[in-house]
Amino acid sequence: MAERSVIVTGGTGGLGGAVVRHLLGEGWRVVAPVRGGSLERLPEGAVGVEADVTAAEDVERVVNLAAQDAAAPLRAVANLVGGFAMGGLVHETPVADFEAILRLNLRPTYLVTAAALPHLVSAGGGSVVCVSSRAAVAPFAGAAGYATAKAAVLAFANAVAVEYRKQGVRANTVLPSVIDTPLNRREQPDADHSRWVTPEEIAQVISFLVSDASAPTSGASIPVYGRA
Repeated sequence: MAERSVIVTGGTGGLGGAVVRHLLGEGWRVVAPVRGGSLERLPEGAVGVEADVTAAEDVERVVNLAAQDAAAPLRAVANLVGGFAMGGLVHETPVADFEAILRLNLRPTYLVTAAALPHLVSAGGGSVVCVSSRAAVAPFAGAAGYATAKAAVLAFANAVAVEYRKQGVRANTVLPSVIDTPLNRREQPDADHSRWVTPEEIAQVISFLVSDASAPTSGASIPVYGRA
């Protein structure tokens, strides 16, 4: 029986599935909010719940479900929901597109973390892990919105680390390069996929960060680039 619970957003994605499987293997009770009609895509053993993680009411319901088992208190959150979109140069990018990518990457992370923090504090502490990107610290042309959004995720995690340090809650961020997923392979068929970081490799890092083994670590920005 699991003795601790973790919320994993984006659990049906290329990275999310690997993270959910890894945490289940480590003995976590994994609660995973998913889009409607996607429950069957979750790895077996996860507690799936249909929810829109951009809606505060849905997020509150997910967090309450994750925290309701007294035998397995909520001790961690892994914020994996996000998205990528290329655009033009800054002057060519409509502000609506800029704001949309910012919302997609930042709003779910903010809502889920904010709702979970009181439960982490009451449980005696815990861990928040956010997924930023190498682009947050090394932008490239045509992705100003994406780079800005991922930099905002990084800044938010660092703020949580500072604000909740005394309550025993730590917050860290992983910064992947291109992740070796089927979607990315289809979109970049001529790339050297052997240089990309795999979902399983990132899942191991996230598993460490949510575990007690990472207790001394907070406010870290961890590159997970593979050989890219």
